[in-house]
Amino acid sequence: MFAWFQRLLPRSGDFFSLFERHAATIVAAAEALDAMAKGEIAPDIAVATIRDREHDADDVVRETIQTVRKTFLTPFDRGAITSLIGAMDDVIDEMQSAASAIELYEVSIFDAQMQEIAAITLQASGIIAEALPLLRDIERNGSRLHELTGRLVSLEGKVDLLHDAGMKAHFQKARGDGNLIEFIVAREVFKHLERIADAFEDVADEIDSLVIDHS
Repeated sequence: MFAWFQRLLPRSGDFFSLFERHAATIVAAAEALDAMAKGEIAPDIAVATIRDREHDADDVVRETIQTVRKTFLTPFDRGAITSLIGAMDDVIDEMQSAASAIELYEVSIFDAQMQEIAAITLQASGIIAEALPLLRDIERNGSRLHELTGRLVSLEGKVDLLHDAGMKAHFQKARGDGNLIEFIVAREVFKHLERIADAFEDVADEIDSLVIDHS
């Protein structure tokens, strides 16, 4: 009876395509964030784009979880699959949180550090988009994957420095002109931008774990 039931289940889900589809939503959201920070598109358009891509990402996550539940044989441990897609989803969730803060506080001008962090976010998104297809042959691509995850970790460190420099500049400005509201708004935006970088590092950790286990 159990053998018959197993035959009804798909033997392997196309998890790689799901990972890559989710990565595409991250890249699209990062492009909107970067363009907004540079003043190339209006904040309301960028925020709407990020929100739409986050909804698309949620659809991919639901499909991934459903596929895990009904698939008999998976390319990686089931927990590893859900952990990776969950970490990726945290990235775009943090982008949406940043966009929501920008919308709430009606931010339309972004200082140099914010622009640099947005540019790094786009760069990190591209690294993830490059890394995920390599999971299809993880044994052969282990070294390259480790190199890419190292770059993600390095970018997270750069964001930390930009966060601190930006906050120091805003603090000194607020101390000079007494504009505490501007400082509070900047602190909120920087907080969310930094969390995006933290989420990228978590994705790097998940990929590294797969490399260690399978290459």
